[in-house]
Amino acid sequence: MKRRHFLSAASAALAGAAISRNKAFAALADIPSYQFKPLRRNIGFFAELGGTIAWMANNEGIVVVDAEFPVPAGHLIAELRKMPEAPFQYLINTHHHGDHTSGNIAFKGLVKHVAAHQNSLANQKTVAQAQKTEDKQLYPDITYNEKWKIKVGDEKIRTYYWGPGHTNGDSMIHFENANIVHTGDLVFNRRYPFVDRTAGASVVHWPQVLEKAIKQFDKDTLFVFGHAADPDKVTGTVEDLKAMQNYMEKLTAFVQGEINAGKTRTEILSATSLPGVTDWKGEGIQRSLTAAYEELTL
Repeated sequence: MKRRHFLSAASAALAGAAISRNKAFAALADIPSYQFKPLRRNIGFFAELGGTIAWMANNEGIVVVDAEFPVPAGHLIAELRKMPEAPFQYLINTHHHGDHTSGNIAFKGLVKHVAAHQNSLANQKTVAQAQKTEDKQLYPDITYNEKWKIKVGDEKIRTYYWGPGHTNGDSMIHFENANIVHTGDLVFNRRYPFVDRTAGASVVHWPQVLEKAIKQFDKDTLFVFGHAADPDKVTGTVEDLKAMQNYMEKLTAFVQGEINAGKTRTEILSATSLPGVTDWKGEGIQRSLTAAYEELTL
């Protein structure tokens, strides 16, 4: 939801200029390039640069799921501070990737606790040490294995970990009363996914994780996805989880079939689509094919 308009001075200065949606123009005109959108029961999502964020703000506190990068995180914090005053209670990371955790640092001294799966914390530390960015991290101080739950005001929040998928530390976060789930990067809605094998990802197991989510949640659950091909479709239904599951299953079946047929790596990676998959388009399929080939030829 775009919540600011042209300042009168900016309007005059830019009179006659063509309206542009790129970030450079947005910065010049002081128009936010982000989405800050309520969904239901004091919960909404924020999207600007990186993985989609979910937020909850009630009289007892604020809970944020993922943090993008420091600048977008600052924009989110500013929006949340416009709401009835309440403390920032928890920041939860769905996994360790920088477009979901680099913004953690913006919450330093503000949020009481940062939580994540234990593998997510380990991965975040490994990457930060390798990149020498330890001083730019706000690490989780709460970790869990399979499940973790909290209650903030009238909302119950539960995390679910079902094994490796996009990484070996991906969680889904369920706001139970609102029935909203942040899937993290376990769902790239109609967008070719990144499969981080360096962090324990598994193409083969990913559909099994999605199957558990499909069984756990219901037709009324509203999902917030880590990424989407269409910026207006970062939320959706269980049918979108089934579509993602179908993509991952078809990916595994295709690559295994090509391996069995004696195709070379180069031949397999030259594919531009998957049989039986029509709604995943654009660039990026080679990332999936490469990850599947490497995992299936270990």
